[in-house]
Amino acid sequence: MRALAVLSLHTSPLAQPGTGDGGGMNVYVRELSAHLARSGVRVEVFTRAESPDAPATVDVEPGFRVHHVAAGPLAPVPKEHLAALVPEWTAGVRARILGPSGPRSGVLGPSRGVGPVDAIHANYWLSGLAAHALKHELDLPLMSTFHTLDRVKATSSPEEEAAAEPARRAAAEAEIVGCSDAVLASCPVEADQLSDLYGADPARVEIVAPGVDHAFFGPGDQRQARRAVGLAAEGETILFVGRIQPLKGLTVAVDALAALGDRPQATLVVVGGPSGPHGPAELAAVTERIERFGLGPRVRMVAPQPHEILSTYYRAADVCVVPSRSESFGLVALEAAACGVPVVAAAVGGLTSLVEHGRTGYLVDERDPDTYAAHLRAVLADRELAADLGWAARLRSEGYTWAAAATDLRAVNDRLTTRDLVACR
Repeated sequence: MRALAVLSLHTSPLAQPGTGDGGGMNVYVRELSAHLARSGVRVEVFTRAESPDAPATVDVEPGFRVHHVAAGPLAPVPKEHLAALVPEWTAGVRARILGPSGPRSGVLGPSRGVGPVDAIHANYWLSGLAAHALKHELDLPLMSTFHTLDRVKATSSPEEEAAAEPARRAAAEAEIVGCSDAVLASCPVEADQLSDLYGADPARVEIVAPGVDHAFFGPGDQRQARRAVGLAAEGETILFVGRIQPLKGLTVAVDALAALGDRPQATLVVVGGPSGPHGPAELAAVTERIERFGLGPRVRMVAPQPHEILSTYYRAADVCVVPSRSESFGLVALEAAACGVPVVAAAVGGLTSLVEHGRTGYLVDERDPDTYAAHLRAVLADRELAADLGWAARLRSEGYTWAAAATDLRAVNDRLTTRDLVACR
Protein backbone atom coordinates (compact mmCIF):
# COMPACT_ATOMS: atom_id res chain seq x y z
CA MET A 1 0.00 0.00 0.00
CA ARG A 2 1.57 3.23 -1.18
CA ALA A 3 -1.22 5.72 -0.44
CA LEU A 4 -4.35 5.60 1.71
CA ALA A 5 -7.37 7.91 1.82
CA VAL A 6 -8.69 8.13 5.39
CA LEU A 7 -12.20 9.55 5.79
CA SER A 8 -13.17 11.20 9.09
CA LEU A 9 -16.08 13.43 8.16
CA HIS A 10 -17.55 14.47 11.50
CA THR A 11 -14.44 15.08 13.56
CA SER A 12 -10.86 16.03 12.74
CA PRO A 13 -7.75 14.27 14.01
CA LEU A 14 -6.49 17.80 14.74
CA ALA A 15 -9.34 18.50 17.18
CA GLN A 16 -8.96 18.31 20.97
CA PRO A 17 -10.40 15.00 22.27
CA GLY A 18 -12.76 15.14 25.23
CA THR A 19 -15.35 17.69 24.19
CA GLY A 20 -17.82 18.21 21.37
CA ASP A 21 -17.59 15.21 19.03
CA GLY A 22 -13.91 14.74 19.82
CA GLY A 23 -12.93 11.53 21.57
CA GLY A 24 -11.07 8.29 21.08
CA MET A 25 -11.72 8.35 17.34
CA ASN A 26 -9.67 11.55 16.99
CA VAL A 27 -6.75 9.84 18.70
CA TYR A 28 -7.22 6.70 16.61
CA VAL A 29 -7.19 8.52 13.26
CA ARG A 30 -4.27 10.78 14.22
CA GLU A 31 -2.02 8.11 15.69
CA LEU A 32 -2.76 5.40 13.15
CA SER A 33 -2.24 7.84 10.28
CA ALA A 34 1.04 9.07 11.76
CA HIS A 35 2.42 5.57 12.20
CA LEU A 36 1.32 4.51 8.73
CA ALA A 37 3.15 7.54 7.35
CA ARG A 38 6.27 6.65 9.32
CA SER A 39 6.14 3.18 7.76
CA GLY A 40 6.21 4.69 4.27
CA VAL A 41 2.51 4.97 3.42
CA ARG A 42 1.27 8.34 2.13
CA VAL A 43 -1.81 9.10 4.24
CA GLU A 44 -4.40 11.65 3.11
CA VAL A 45 -7.03 12.34 5.80
CA PHE A 46 -10.26 14.08 4.78
CA THR A 47 -12.51 15.86 7.29
CA ARG A 48 -15.29 18.44 7.03
CA ALA A 49 -14.24 22.10 7.21
CA GLU A 50 -15.84 23.80 10.21
CA SER A 51 -14.34 27.26 9.84
CA PRO A 52 -13.55 29.66 6.99
CA ASP A 53 -10.14 30.03 8.58
CA ALA A 54 -9.29 26.34 8.22
CA PRO A 55 -6.50 25.82 5.68
CA ALA A 56 -7.42 23.57 2.78
CA THR A 57 -4.52 21.26 3.64
CA VAL A 58 -2.44 20.82 6.79
CA ASP A 59 0.89 18.99 6.61
CA VAL A 60 0.93 17.19 9.96
CA GLU A 61 4.21 15.39 9.37
CA PRO A 62 5.99 13.91 6.34
CA GLY A 63 3.56 11.65 4.51
CA PHE A 64 0.53 12.63 6.63
CA ARG A 65 -1.80 15.43 5.54
CA VAL A 66 -5.25 16.54 6.68
CA HIS A 67 -7.59 18.04 4.08
CA HIS A 68 -10.52 20.24 5.09
CA VAL A 69 -13.37 19.72 2.63
CA ALA A 70 -16.27 22.18 2.60
CA ALA A 71 -19.82 20.84 2.90
CA GLY A 72 -22.64 22.99 4.21
CA PRO A 73 -21.80 25.98 6.40
CA LEU A 74 -18.19 26.65 7.32
CA ALA A 75 -19.16 26.22 10.96
CA PRO A 76 -19.80 23.39 13.41
CA VAL A 77 -22.93 21.36 12.61
CA PRO A 78 -24.58 18.98 15.11
CA LYS A 79 -23.63 15.40 14.29
CA GLU A 80 -27.27 14.39 13.92
CA HIS A 81 -27.61 16.82 10.99
CA LEU A 82 -24.47 15.82 9.10
CA ALA A 83 -25.99 12.99 7.05
CA ALA A 84 -27.64 15.56 4.78
CA LEU A 85 -24.21 17.00 3.95
CA VAL A 86 -22.61 13.68 2.98
CA PRO A 87 -23.27 13.96 -0.81
CA GLU A 88 -21.66 17.42 -1.01
CA TRP A 89 -18.72 16.30 1.10
CA THR A 90 -18.28 13.14 -0.97
CA ALA A 91 -18.10 15.23 -4.14
CA GLY A 92 -15.47 17.42 -2.52
CA VAL A 93 -13.33 14.45 -1.51
CA ARG A 94 -13.68 12.96 -4.99
CA ALA A 95 -12.52 16.24 -6.54
CA ARG A 96 -9.49 16.35 -4.26
CA ILE A 97 -8.48 12.80 -5.14
CA LEU A 98 -9.04 13.13 -8.89
CA GLY A 99 -7.89 16.74 -9.21
CA PRO A 100 -4.48 17.91 -10.40
CA SER A 101 -1.55 17.25 -8.10
CA GLY A 102 -0.33 20.84 -8.27
CA PRO A 103 -1.56 23.85 -6.26
CA ARG A 104 -5.09 25.03 -6.96
CA SER A 105 -7.63 27.36 -5.37
CA GLY A 106 -10.83 26.37 -3.63
CA VAL A 107 -13.42 27.59 -1.17
CA LEU A 108 -10.85 27.52 1.61
CA GLY A 109 -8.06 29.10 -0.40
CA PRO A 110 -5.02 27.49 -2.03
CA SER A 111 -4.99 23.70 -1.82
CA ARG A 112 -3.20 20.76 -3.35
CA GLY A 113 -4.60 17.80 -5.21
CA VAL A 114 -4.06 14.48 -3.53
CA GLY A 115 -3.27 12.21 -6.43
CA PRO A 116 -4.06 8.49 -6.71
CA VAL A 117 -4.66 6.37 -3.62
CA ASP A 118 -4.68 2.60 -3.27
CA ALA A 119 -7.50 2.16 -0.75
CA ILE A 120 -10.07 3.96 1.40
CA HIS A 121 -10.38 3.71 5.16
CA ALA A 122 -13.69 5.06 6.49
CA ASN A 123 -14.14 5.97 10.14
CA TYR A 124 -17.68 6.07 11.59
CA TRP A 125 -20.89 5.54 9.64
CA LEU A 126 -21.06 9.06 8.18
CA SER A 127 -17.67 8.61 6.55
CA GLY A 128 -18.80 5.15 5.53
CA LEU A 129 -21.65 6.63 3.49
CA ALA A 130 -19.15 8.71 1.54
CA ALA A 131 -16.65 5.88 1.24
CA HIS A 132 -19.32 3.50 -0.03
CA ALA A 133 -19.96 5.79 -2.99
CA LEU A 134 -16.27 6.50 -3.61
CA LYS A 135 -15.38 2.80 -3.55
CA HIS A 136 -17.57 2.16 -6.59
CA GLU A 137 -16.76 5.39 -8.42
CA LEU A 138 -12.99 5.00 -8.02
CA ASP A 139 -12.86 1.18 -7.99
CA LEU A 140 -10.91 1.05 -4.74
CA PRO A 141 -10.96 -1.41 -1.83
CA LEU A 142 -12.84 -0.16 1.23
CA MET A 143 -11.85 -0.75 4.85
CA SER A 144 -14.36 0.44 7.48
CA THR A 145 -13.98 1.14 11.19
CA PHE A 146 -17.22 2.10 12.93
CA HIS A 147 -15.94 3.04 16.42
CA THR A 148 -19.51 2.81 17.74
CA LEU A 149 -22.45 0.80 16.42
CA ASP A 150 -26.05 1.97 16.44
CA ARG A 151 -27.48 -1.43 17.36
CA VAL A 152 -25.12 -1.70 20.33
CA LYS A 153 -25.76 1.83 21.58
CA ALA A 154 -29.52 1.39 21.12
CA THR A 155 -29.54 -1.20 23.89
CA SER A 156 -27.23 0.69 26.24
CA SER A 157 -28.36 4.32 25.72
CA PRO A 158 -31.70 4.30 23.89
CA GLU A 159 -32.66 7.82 24.98
CA GLU A 160 -29.39 9.27 23.71
CA GLU A 161 -29.27 7.35 20.46
CA ALA A 162 -32.83 8.18 19.46
CA ALA A 163 -32.10 11.90 19.67
CA ALA A 164 -28.55 11.87 18.43
CA GLU A 165 -28.71 10.00 15.14
CA PRO A 166 -31.05 9.72 12.16
CA ALA A 167 -33.28 6.66 12.12
CA ARG A 168 -31.44 5.40 9.04
CA ARG A 169 -28.13 4.91 10.83
CA ALA A 170 -28.46 1.19 11.59
CA ALA A 171 -29.60 0.42 8.04
CA ALA A 172 -26.74 2.52 6.63
CA GLU A 173 -24.22 0.70 8.82
CA ALA A 174 -25.53 -2.63 7.56
CA GLU A 175 -25.14 -1.48 3.94
CA ILE A 176 -21.58 -0.29 4.60
CA VAL A 177 -20.71 -3.56 6.33
CA GLY A 178 -22.11 -5.47 3.37
CA CYS A 179 -20.01 -3.55 0.85
CA SER A 180 -16.75 -3.21 2.82
CA ASP A 181 -13.90 -5.36 1.62
CA ALA A 182 -12.70 -5.45 5.22
CA VAL A 183 -14.48 -4.40 8.40
CA LEU A 184 -12.01 -3.50 11.13
CA ALA A 185 -12.90 -4.40 14.72
CA SER A 186 -10.90 -3.28 17.73
CA CYS A 187 -11.38 -6.50 19.70
CA PRO A 188 -13.12 -9.92 19.49
CA VAL A 189 -16.23 -8.56 21.23
CA GLU A 190 -16.75 -5.96 18.50
CA ALA A 191 -16.05 -8.58 15.83
CA ASP A 192 -18.85 -10.73 17.25
CA GLN A 193 -21.20 -7.73 17.38
CA LEU A 194 -20.56 -6.99 13.71
CA SER A 195 -21.37 -10.58 12.77
CA ASP A 196 -24.31 -11.08 15.13
CA LEU A 197 -26.02 -7.70 14.75
CA TYR A 198 -25.11 -6.78 11.16
CA GLY A 199 -24.54 -10.09 9.43
CA ALA A 200 -20.91 -9.29 8.63
CA ASP A 201 -19.05 -12.09 6.89
CA PRO A 202 -16.55 -13.32 9.53
CA ALA A 203 -14.00 -13.81 6.76
CA ARG A 204 -14.04 -10.06 6.10
CA VAL A 205 -13.94 -8.94 9.75
CA GLU A 206 -10.36 -8.15 10.76
CA ILE A 207 -9.17 -7.25 14.25
CA VAL A 208 -6.90 -4.20 14.32
CA ALA A 209 -6.48 -3.23 17.95
CA PRO A 210 -5.77 0.44 18.71
CA GLY A 211 -2.60 1.32 20.57
CA VAL A 212 -1.21 3.73 23.09
CA ASP A 213 1.73 6.12 22.79
CA HIS A 214 4.08 4.72 25.41
CA ALA A 215 6.37 7.73 24.98
CA PHE A 216 3.67 9.85 26.64
CA PHE A 217 1.79 7.29 28.68
CA GLY A 218 4.04 5.55 31.18
CA PRO A 219 4.56 5.32 34.94
CA GLY A 220 6.05 8.24 36.82
CA ASP A 221 6.39 9.92 40.19
CA GLN A 222 2.88 10.41 41.57
CA ARG A 223 3.71 13.26 43.92
CA GLN A 224 5.46 15.19 41.17
CA ALA A 225 2.52 14.57 38.82
CA ARG A 226 0.10 15.88 41.44
CA ARG A 227 2.13 19.03 41.90
CA ALA A 228 2.21 19.54 38.14
CA VAL A 229 -1.60 19.48 37.83
CA GLY A 230 -2.34 21.29 41.08
CA LEU A 231 -3.54 18.35 43.19
CA ALA A 232 -2.73 17.85 46.85
CA ALA A 233 0.23 15.56 47.43
CA GLU A 234 -1.70 13.60 50.04
CA GLY A 235 -5.15 12.09 49.76
CA GLU A 236 -6.66 9.64 47.29
CA THR A 237 -7.41 10.46 43.67
CA ILE A 238 -9.99 8.73 41.47
CA LEU A 239 -9.76 9.77 37.82
CA PHE A 240 -12.52 9.92 35.20
CA VAL A 241 -11.51 10.86 31.64
CA GLY A 242 -14.06 11.27 28.88
CA ARG A 243 -16.87 13.25 27.37
CA ILE A 244 -19.72 14.16 29.68
CA GLN A 245 -22.70 12.35 28.16
CA PRO A 246 -24.98 9.55 29.43
CA LEU A 247 -23.03 6.88 27.57
CA LYS A 248 -19.86 7.51 29.60
CA GLY A 249 -21.56 7.14 33.00
CA LEU A 250 -20.10 10.03 34.98
CA THR A 251 -23.19 10.04 37.22
CA VAL A 252 -22.25 6.50 38.30
CA ALA A 253 -18.76 7.67 39.20
CA VAL A 254 -20.18 10.53 41.31
CA ASP A 255 -22.60 8.17 43.05
CA ALA A 256 -19.72 5.78 43.76
CA LEU A 257 -17.73 8.61 45.32
CA ALA A 258 -20.72 9.41 47.54
CA ALA A 259 -20.76 5.76 48.62
CA LEU A 260 -17.14 6.09 49.78
CA GLY A 261 -18.21 7.89 52.93
CA ASP A 262 -15.55 6.05 54.93
CA ARG A 263 -12.82 7.61 52.77
CA PRO A 264 -13.35 11.37 53.10
CA GLN A 265 -9.93 12.07 51.55
CA ALA A 266 -10.96 10.48 48.25
CA THR A 267 -11.33 13.01 45.42
CA LEU A 268 -12.84 12.51 41.98
CA VAL A 269 -11.04 14.35 39.18
CA VAL A 270 -13.07 14.65 35.97
CA VAL A 271 -11.21 15.52 32.75
CA GLY A 272 -13.62 16.22 29.91
CA GLY A 273 -16.48 18.37 28.70
CA PRO A 274 -20.14 18.05 27.66
CA SER A 275 -20.75 16.30 24.35
CA GLY A 276 -23.75 15.73 22.12
CA PRO A 277 -27.38 16.78 22.55
CA HIS A 278 -27.57 15.27 26.04
CA GLY A 279 -24.23 16.64 27.25
CA PRO A 280 -25.58 19.76 28.99
CA ALA A 281 -28.34 17.76 30.73
CA GLU A 282 -25.82 15.16 31.86
CA LEU A 283 -23.57 17.89 33.27
CA ALA A 284 -26.58 19.32 35.10
CA ALA A 285 -27.35 15.86 36.53
CA VAL A 286 -23.75 15.54 37.70
CA THR A 287 -23.82 19.00 39.29
CA GLU A 288 -27.10 18.19 41.07
CA ARG A 289 -25.62 15.01 42.53
CA ILE A 290 -22.50 16.81 43.71
CA GLU A 291 -24.66 19.37 45.52
CA ARG A 292 -27.09 16.80 46.92
CA PHE A 293 -24.33 14.63 48.38
CA GLY A 294 -22.23 17.59 49.54
CA LEU A 295 -19.29 16.52 47.35
CA GLY A 296 -18.28 19.97 46.15
CA PRO A 297 -14.81 19.94 47.77
CA ARG A 298 -14.22 16.36 46.61
CA VAL A 299 -14.94 16.74 42.88
CA ARG A 300 -12.65 18.68 40.57
CA MET A 301 -13.81 19.41 37.02
CA VAL A 302 -11.03 19.88 34.48
CA ALA A 303 -11.35 20.92 30.84
CA PRO A 304 -10.16 18.47 28.16
CA GLN A 305 -6.38 18.24 28.07
CA PRO A 306 -3.79 17.63 25.34
CA HIS A 307 -2.27 14.17 25.50
CA GLU A 308 1.07 15.32 26.84
CA ILE A 309 -0.73 16.84 29.83
CA LEU A 310 -3.44 14.19 30.15
CA SER A 311 -0.78 11.58 30.85
CA THR A 312 0.22 13.57 33.94
CA TYR A 313 -3.34 13.29 35.28
CA TYR A 314 -3.17 9.53 34.90
CA ARG A 315 0.12 9.41 36.81
CA ALA A 316 -1.40 11.58 39.55
CA ALA A 317 -4.26 9.12 40.09
CA ASP A 318 -4.56 6.13 42.40
CA VAL A 319 -7.25 4.50 40.28
CA CYS A 320 -9.15 5.24 37.06
CA VAL A 321 -12.90 4.61 36.79
CA VAL A 322 -14.56 3.85 33.42
CA PRO A 323 -18.30 3.25 34.05
CA SER A 324 -19.38 3.45 30.39
CA ARG A 325 -22.61 1.89 29.17
CA SER A 326 -20.78 0.63 26.08
CA GLU A 327 -17.26 0.88 24.66
CA SER A 328 -16.09 -0.58 21.37
CA PHE A 329 -12.54 -0.51 22.75
CA GLY A 330 -11.91 1.72 25.79
CA LEU A 331 -8.84 3.83 25.03
CA VAL A 332 -8.99 5.55 28.45
CA ALA A 333 -8.57 2.22 30.21
CA LEU A 334 -5.54 1.43 28.05
CA GLU A 335 -3.93 4.82 28.64
CA ALA A 336 -4.41 4.47 32.40
CA ALA A 337 -2.95 0.96 32.33
CA ALA A 338 0.10 2.19 30.40
CA CYS A 339 0.71 4.66 33.23
CA GLY A 340 0.56 1.84 35.77
CA VAL A 341 -2.84 2.87 37.16
CA PRO A 342 -5.46 0.21 38.07
CA VAL A 343 -8.82 0.50 36.33
CA VAL A 344 -12.32 -0.15 37.66
CA ALA A 345 -14.48 -0.44 34.55
CA ALA A 346 -17.81 -1.59 33.24
CA ALA A 347 -17.78 -5.14 31.91
CA VAL A 348 -18.80 -4.06 28.41
CA GLY A 349 -17.31 -4.22 24.91
CA GLY A 350 -13.57 -3.83 24.56
CA LEU A 351 -13.12 -3.11 28.26
CA THR A 352 -13.51 -6.84 28.89
CA SER A 353 -10.44 -7.40 26.69
CA LEU A 354 -8.35 -4.66 28.29
CA VAL A 355 -9.07 -5.22 31.99
CA GLU A 356 -8.34 -8.58 33.58
CA HIS A 357 -10.58 -8.81 36.64
CA GLY A 358 -8.59 -9.13 39.85
CA ARG A 359 -5.24 -8.89 38.06
CA THR A 360 -5.03 -5.49 36.32
CA GLY A 361 -8.16 -3.94 37.80
CA TYR A 362 -11.81 -4.82 38.24
CA LEU A 363 -14.82 -5.26 35.96
CA VAL A 364 -18.33 -4.40 37.11
CA ASP A 365 -21.29 -6.22 35.55
CA GLU A 366 -24.02 -3.90 36.79
CA ARG A 367 -24.32 -0.12 36.90
CA ASP A 368 -24.38 -0.28 40.70
CA PRO A 369 -22.48 2.57 42.39
CA ASP A 370 -22.01 0.48 45.54
CA THR A 371 -20.20 -2.21 43.54
CA TYR A 372 -17.96 0.39 41.94
CA ALA A 373 -17.33 1.88 45.38
CA ALA A 374 -16.38 -1.52 46.81
CA HIS A 375 -13.72 -2.07 44.13
CA LEU A 376 -12.46 1.50 44.38
CA ARG A 377 -12.23 1.10 48.15
CA ALA A 378 -10.21 -2.09 47.76
CA VAL A 379 -7.64 -0.31 45.59
CA LEU A 380 -7.46 2.83 47.73
CA ALA A 381 -7.18 0.94 51.03
CA ASP A 382 -4.38 -1.41 50.03
CA ARG A 383 -1.28 0.22 48.56
CA GLU A 384 0.38 -3.11 47.91
CA LEU A 385 -2.66 -4.39 46.00
CA ALA A 386 -2.81 -1.15 44.01
CA ALA A 387 0.87 -1.47 43.08
CA ASP A 388 0.43 -5.08 41.98
CA LEU A 389 -2.62 -4.24 39.87
CA GLY A 390 -0.87 -1.25 38.32
CA TRP A 391 2.25 -3.24 37.50
CA ALA A 392 0.25 -5.99 35.82
CA ALA A 393 -1.82 -3.40 33.94
CA ARG A 394 1.30 -1.72 32.59
CA LEU A 395 2.75 -5.04 31.42
CA ARG A 396 -0.50 -5.90 29.68
CA SER A 397 -0.59 -2.51 27.93
CA GLU A 398 2.78 -3.14 26.31
CA GLY A 399 1.08 -5.39 23.77
CA TYR A 400 -0.83 -2.42 22.37
CA THR A 401 1.12 0.00 20.18
CA TRP A 402 0.18 2.22 17.26
CA ALA A 403 3.09 0.81 15.27
CA ALA A 404 1.55 -2.67 15.64
CA ALA A 405 -1.87 -1.29 14.61
CA ALA A 406 -0.33 0.26 11.49
CA THR A 407 1.39 -3.04 10.64
CA ASP A 408 -1.89 -4.91 11.07
CA LEU A 409 -3.77 -2.48 8.84
CA ARG A 410 -1.14 -2.77 6.12
CA ALA A 411 -1.40 -6.55 6.32
CA VAL A 412 -5.19 -6.32 5.91
CA ASN A 413 -4.75 -4.18 2.82
CA ASP A 414 -2.18 -6.61 1.39
CA ARG A 415 -4.69 -9.44 1.75
CA LEU A 416 -7.29 -7.37 -0.08
CA THR A 417 -5.05 -7.17 -3.14
CA THR A 418 -5.49 -10.92 -3.62
CA ARG A 419 -9.32 -10.76 -3.58
CA ASP A 420 -11.97 -9.41 -5.89
CA LEU A 421 -13.66 -6.30 -4.54
CA VAL A 422 -17.02 -6.84 -2.89
CA ALA A 423 -19.80 -5.84 -5.30
CA CYS A 424 -23.01 -4.73 -3.62
CA ARG A 425 -24.80 -3.07 -6.54
